[in-house]
Amino acid sequence: MTAVAVHAVTEGPEDAPVVVLAGSLGSTLEMWDPQVSALAGSFRLVRYDARGHGRSPVPPGPYAMDDLVDDAVALLDRLGVQSASFVGLSLGGMTGMRLAAREPARLDRLALLCTAPLMDSGPWRERAQAVRTDGTGSIAPAIVIRWLTDGRRAADPELVARFEQMVAGTPDEGYAACCEAIAAMDLRADLTRITAPTLVIGGADDPATPPQHQRDIADAVAGAELLVVEDAAHLASYEQAATVNAALLRHLQA
Repeated sequence: MTAVAVHAVTEGPEDAPVVVLAGSLGSTLEMWDPQVSALAGSFRLVRYDARGHGRSPVPPGPYAMDDLVDDAVALLDRLGVQSASFVGLSLGGMTGMRLAAREPARLDRLALLCTAPLMDSGPWRERAQAVRTDGTGSIAPAIVIRWLTDGRRAADPELVARFEQMVAGTPDEGYAACCEAIAAMDLRADLTRITAPTLVIGGADDPATPPQHQRDIADAVAGAELLVVEDAAHLASYEQAATVNAALLRHLQA
């Protein structure tokens, strides 16, 4: 499949090192809002909507992980960026693992948040079918339950509503086709090929990609650093932004 021109927003000094932020399945680039003020002073931040999400094109599925990597490489080429650091959460982290293994010359440093190299394919194919049948709105509440801890959801119903709207606003075909990419994915062999300095972050209360997934990644990637953040579910970057931002700054500036 041909790469698509994904929608991206660039912030920070034009002459600063480039950091690309790639988000979760069902999210838009706004999921990285808590990172902008912390990182844009030191880096040229590039946030983008994955194919099939937000304001990016929605080619017909199924997609493969290499399609998502092709989109990221095309984005770097479009911006005239030879190499960048890559921060990916969930689907974005899966993209980052494959990018780092396949295109090592394009990557400076890598941060992988709340992600996994392999997942049980059955539930992902079932979710793709459910979304094609009933739409992303039908699954939005169940997805956001995984994104935030019980305490954060109870304390911030406006955020819950905003995230549910974000998921429900994802095009059905884009969401379903990305589910199929996850179902077909096995990145375990790629992990030992990653040479970029790597930080792996997990949420202690993440039901979608529990911390054992991040431990497995950190064990397989040479020299990788692991941080498991307390009181955080799947969107640890949002729920515990201060802790995650501090860790990202240390890693990206090292």
